[in-house]
Amino acid sequence: MPESSSNTREPALSLNGVALGYGNFTVLSDISMQARAGQVVAVMGGSGSGKTTLLRAATGQIPAQSGTVMVFGQDINAQSPAGLRALRQRMGVLFQQGALFTDLNVFENVAFPLREHTKLDEAAILERVLAKLDAVGLRTAAHLKITEISGGMARRVALARAVVLEPELILYDEPFAGLDPISLGITARLIRHLADQLGCASVLITHDVAETFAIADQVYLVGRGKLAASGAPDALKTSQDPYVRQFLDGAPDGPVAFNYPDTPAFEAWLAQQPGTRAAHGQKKGPA
Repeated sequence: MPESSSNTREPALSLNGVALGYGNFTVLSDISMQARAGQVVAVMGGSGSGKTTLLRAATGQIPAQSGTVMVFGQDINAQSPAGLRALRQRMGVLFQQGALFTDLNVFENVAFPLREHTKLDEAAILERVLAKLDAVGLRTAAHLKITEISGGMARRVALARAVVLEPELILYDEPFAGLDPISLGITARLIRHLADQLGCASVLITHDVAETFAIADQVYLVGRGKLAASGAPDALKTSQDPYVRQFLDGAPDGPVAFNYPDTPAFEAWLAQQPGTRAAHGQKKGPA
C-alpha cells in the first residue's frame, strides 16, 4: 500500500531497542518498531513468542527492561499516574475476549467510555454510539443483551467500543481468534476501514497470516526472543528466511522448537518443590 503523508509525523507508537520480560526473565530483546497515523501494523508470531507482552508494554502495564517505549512522542515508562491516564485516553484497546459487560445491553457497552471520559449530553452519546454501531453493522442490535448476540457480533460490539472515543492509536489483541470465516473477513475489513476513516494508527497482535497480510501496511514478525523479520506483506511472502518460511507455511520442522525454553526461573522453582532432591540439599543420582 502506498505511504501516506502521515509518515512525516511523530509515530503514535515507537519502540526503540526495547527488551521486555517479567522479573529476571527476558521475553524479547532489541525490539524496534513504529506505527504511524493511518497505518495498520501487525505484530505476528507463534504462541508464546511475546506478542501480548508487546501490547502490555505499549499500554504501560509493564516497564521496558531496557530501551524506550514512546507513545505519542512521550516515554510511557516516565509518566506519572495522571500522565499515563492521559496517554491511555488517546488509545483504544480491543481485548482478545472482548471484555464486554454482560449486565449492559449493546448500546450501553459502547456508550460506557463516553460516559466515563467525556461530558457529552445524551443526544450526542446516542448519535456517536449509533454511528459506531452502524460502522460495524450492528446499529439495529443496540437494544439487545450481550447474551442474545453471537460471539462474532460480540467482537464487533467490542470493536465499536474500542473506537467510540475516536482514538489516535488502536491496539488489537488477537482480533481474529475464534471467529468463523465470514466474521473473520468482516472484522479484517473493518479494521482497515476504521484505520482509513479515523486516520488512527492500528496495531494488531495476531498469528492469522492470510487476513492480516490482506490489510496490513507493515508486519513485524517476532520469534526466538527477538524481531525475526519485518517488512511489507508482499516482501515477507517472498522471504527465504527459515523462521519466516516456517511461520508462514505452518511447517512443523524449523527454527522454532515445540518445547518452551528452560530458564533460571524454572530451575529455581523446581529446586523448591518438595519432591525435588535439590530442595533438601541432596544431589541427584541414580535411583
